[in-house]
Amino acid sequence: MKDGFITVSTATPKIKVADCQYNSDNIISLAKEAFNKGSSLVVFPELCITAYTCGDLFAQSTLLSSAEAALSKILTETANLDMVIVVGLPLKYNSKLFNCGVVICKGEILGVVPKKNIPNYSEFYEARHFASGRELNNNININLCGQTTIFGCNIIFCCKSMSEFKLGIEICEDLWVPDPPSTHLASCGATVIANLSASDELIGKMDYRSNLVKSQSARLLCAYLYADAGIGESSTDMVFAGHNIIAENGSIIAESELFSTGITTTEVDLARMESERRRMNTYSPISEIQTIYFDIKFKQTNLTRKFSRTPFVPSDKFNLERRCKEILTIQAQGLATRLRHTGCKCAVIGLSGGLDSTLALIVTVHAFDILNIDRKNIIAVTMPCFGTTKRTKSNAEKLSEAYNVSFKDINISKSVLQHFEDIGQDVNVLDVTFENGQARERTQVLMDIANKNNGLVIGTGDLSELALGWATYNGDHMSMYAVNSSIPKTLVRHLTSYEAYRSNGILKDVLLDILDTPVSPELLPPKDDEISQKTEDLVGPYELHDFFLYYFVRMGFEPTKIYRLAKYAFEGSYTDDVILKWLKVFLKRFFAQQFKRSCLPDGPKVGTVTLSPRSDFRMPSDACVTEWLNNLDNE
Repeated sequence: MKDGFITVSTATPKIKVADCQYNSDNIISLAKEAFNKGSSLVVFPELCITAYTCGDLFAQSTLLSSAEAALSKILTETANLDMVIVVGLPLKYNSKLFNCGVVICKGEILGVVPKKNIPNYSEFYEARHFASGRELNNNININLCGQTTIFGCNIIFCCKSMSEFKLGIEICEDLWVPDPPSTHLASCGATVIANLSASDELIGKMDYRSNLVKSQSARLLCAYLYADAGIGESSTDMVFAGHNIIAENGSIIAESELFSTGITTTEVDLARMESERRRMNTYSPISEIQTIYFDIKFKQTNLTRKFSRTPFVPSDKFNLERRCKEILTIQAQGLATRLRHTGCKCAVIGLSGGLDSTLALIVTVHAFDILNIDRKNIIAVTMPCFGTTKRTKSNAEKLSEAYNVSFKDINISKSVLQHFEDIGQDVNVLDVTFENGQARERTQVLMDIANKNNGLVIGTGDLSELALGWATYNGDHMSMYAVNSSIPKTLVRHLTSYEAYRSNGILKDVLLDILDTPVSPELLPPKDDEISQKTEDLVGPYELHDFFLYYFVRMGFEPTKIYRLAKYAFEGSYTDDVILKWLKVFLKRFFAQQFKRSCLPDGPKVGTVTLSPRSDFRMPSDACVTEWLNNLDNE
């Protein structure tokens, strides 16, 4: 349960049509297996106690009585399981039959929810047997298995010991209609939707079903558990595949193999769902619902689902290539719009031979191509000084030549030395003034060249640097349009790599060499013409910082939860102490350096995380980090 995670399962038991005792035995067995795996919730398919395909046998009192007896057995046999179980049952009430989901906890029936939307088309003819839950005007009390319980559509089941765990029920067809009951349930607070289903298998239906579940979980900002009927259902007219799906906020996090039985188990992050709902002011909770409370004891949730080390980067090659193309297009179109609006036909870039400035040049070239402006109107300026190496200077020159842009080589050493003399800076003291003096001189040169040529200075700094404040205020921190401002460092590398592998010749070679160059501001003298100042040695690994950034800003997670996920994701690569050290560095720098982000230049938003003070992230420059660091003190 810690950090808002709970373990959940969907289960497809082996069944026999109309053999309620056989079916209940298999339901009990799978419920126990799910409990032993740490599940706090297990959801079974529609009408699983009887089987979905009983046809006119649903009119037989013998079947209905046997089903209730089987439910009693399930209650007795699972009374010692500290979990919630949802099973499918045909229930007679007032001379009508309802297709229901029964919610059970420790031998108690918490409530019974009838299916609202009864399909009566194609291979489905449920209206022949079942009434709609809409016929119940209000929730009512009924007697079932010797217990008095609530029966109706407007019910949410809430856990006392974990306020984020709020369960709503819908049944099969309910999901497929224009206005699913789950929409109302989620609006009333449900963070988990359980769907008891019997969806027959047809060509292409698997993908459609997956997309339906995935999109509903995204719209409702919820965890969605879809439990499907499978092997054992009658094959007279249909075949059932037991396609179980567990989705969370638009992503499928667990899915069963078709034509299999058993349980599908994973963890859902309910704290994340609550956080997402708080963040989105268009999510409008309502309160017209009856709440049934239960309580269970939670175990420590062991994480089994994957958490990417690079949450900003798609995991599979096809999506990565498509994403890179899309991102470069967004960046280039943003810059093209700004150039078009200002009437500027010139762009000025400080080209260091490093990754960030390379990406900025790539974007600028694409923007000029969009506008059919001669690339020679792009002025790439390399400004060697005390820390510049032959490798990076050479790569800057080769890159400019390969893209056929204008190139200037302006050595700023004399200017910086004169400046040091003016302010009384000892050139032998390699302090922050020594470093930042160079960065600010470079920015002055770029700005003046831009003025001289009626152009725009294109910013090169990336999102990761902005998060850490790893930029010189009024130096590389400033530009006239910051094309990389929402691109994290881990993604910068992939975008540059994408450009490299769709290029050839000298351009490809130089891009690959830039990718192989250590990240460095090159502000300290090199050693044997090798880079002596490596950013990640000073501020920490960017893959860790990007991980922290994503879960801190996008998810709003507590530091202890971020630390836990980082330990899990980076196991074997970093020790726990190293992760904790850099997480504290991240938090301290993020809070202390907000003043730099409060006056950022314009730049295109590309992903869901950006630190623009005008839109996505507004934080006082004087906010204290104390509570966030205190949160980590127990680790």
